Amino acid sequence: MDIIAVLQQELGVKYQQVKAAVKLIDEGNTIPFIARYRKEATGALNDEVLRNLQERLVYLRNLEEKKEQVLNTIEEQEKLTPELKKKILEAKTLVEVEDLYRPYRPKRRTRAMIAKEKGLEPFANLILLQNMKRDVKEEAQEFLSEEKQVNTVEEAIAGAMDIIAEEISDNADYRTYIRELTMKEGSLVSEAKNKEESSVYEMYYEYEESIKKVAGHRILALNRGEKEKVLTVKVQAPEEKIIAYLEKRMIRKDNPYTTPVLKLAIEDSYKRLISGAIEREVRNTLTEKAEDGAIKVFGKNLEQLLMQPPIAGQTVLGWDPAFRTGCKLAVIDPTGKVLDTVVIYPTAPQNKVKEAKEIVHSLIKKYGITLISVGNGTASRESEQVIAELLKEIPEPVQYVITNEAGASVYSASKLATEEFPNFDVGQRSATSIARRLQDPLAELVKIDPKSIGVGQYQHDMNQKKLGDTLTGVVEDCVNKVGIDLNTASASLLEYISGVSKTVAKNIVAYREENGKFTDRKQLLKVAKLG
Repeated sequence: MDIIAVLQQELGVKYQQVKAAVKLIDEGNTIPFIARYRKEATGALNDEVLRNLQERLVYLRNLEEKKEQVLNTIEEQEKLTPELKKKILEAKTLVEVEDLYRPYRPKRRTRAMIAKEKGLEPFANLILLQNMKRDVKEEAQEFLSEEKQVNTVEEAIAGAMDIIAEEISDNADYRTYIRELTMKEGSLVSEAKNKEESSVYEMYYEYEESIKKVAGHRILALNRGEKEKVLTVKVQAPEEKIIAYLEKRMIRKDNPYTTPVLKLAIEDSYKRLISGAIEREVRNTLTEKAEDGAIKVFGKNLEQLLMQPPIAGQTVLGWDPAFRTGCKLAVIDPTGKVLDTVVIYPTAPQNKVKEAKEIVHSLIKKYGITLISVGNGTASRESEQVIAELLKEIPEPVQYVITNEAGASVYSASKLATEEFPNFDVGQRSATSIARRLQDPLAELVKIDPKSIGVGQYQHDMNQKKLGDTLTGVVEDCVNKVGIDLNTASASLLEYISGVSKTVAKNIVAYREENGKFTDRKQLLKVAKLG
């Protein structure tokens, strides 16, 4: 397979553009770097196209690797025919390759294998020929063997049927048809394990919907309900249609002796060997599509969060609300530097509202605070009430904003936060983060693992690697779109810049701390591993 040609066709761009992009990706360049600084090579492919290209490149390379592995395995078994080789090489998906490989894959000892060991394969072939001139039971007499433990005609017929059932199950064309028909005409059905028990999944207690119509968020909800052992979820396939299709393919002659046996073998093959596997594959496909759709939404949510405009020139009070442990406050100047931190107890159980108001007012007067950023977590409403009352009582023109504090606690306990504020406890760090994420959302939120920011429902049920890669890509794109201030950016922000590694980012900060502000771009040449 010419992977470059496949990508060119899928993306609708020129062959040379894809070839150049693949070369740059293979050399270890990041997508933002290629999109911004290698436009002349890629013909100005943008970030989105490049990310799609990279994702498909990985898939197609895995596909080629799988084909090679499968061909080698079948060749070692001396069962590789030119026709089979052609089919494997032309396969466009991993599922197709798996279907073709199925008959040759090492299996645990199956009923069909045991029947073959008992010498019943010729009997199975005789039934498949459909030329039988006498009753199957009479024919079965020929295959009885005390030595091979085939003692009755019923055992002989059952063994032959097991061999036929496995042969049907291993047919790649049949599986493809059944899978596609199930996706097209099947339904997703769920019911409650205990209908008397109330839960958030009540709308799925008696639920059925066509597979082709079911929305992604419902698939994720059903998966979670099943995982939490509240729901039983099944795929309802068009069984009659499937069995009719298999009968049409398998029964070529109307032989009164073999047709009833073949019909039983077909039904057994579908119910025992095919349906369960197809159900798993269909569920996996639906889940993957639902996850991909959700991850796109999460990416957009994160982008909106990161691209919120910064609030310049204001001294901000960060307020991390809590009950028992008190509300943690941090004052930051317009550059993000921490001026003061304090803990107050206006909420239950202490309820020291008057004292808290006095402390906050003294901070407002001392530092010229113009904005209060209140976290939206536990005790947020109670804190907001205290702040609203205070602002009515004082002459200073101060405003307050409720800020999404998702991820603040994760950041405050992180290694990065410890390095940034070694003398602060987690509460002080959290309050600082809440203030800074209002002042400059992008600069602050890049310090937090994107998955901890809280960008959407079901994010913890996702393929975590795929989610992480997508969200990291969104952060990269946002940082490179907006740019950074070289003299204030943290190492965690700098490392998202195209062409800047983690080590170089730390070296830039170290150089800045040692030599003061950058006044000329040429100074970057003096930074270790950058110049």
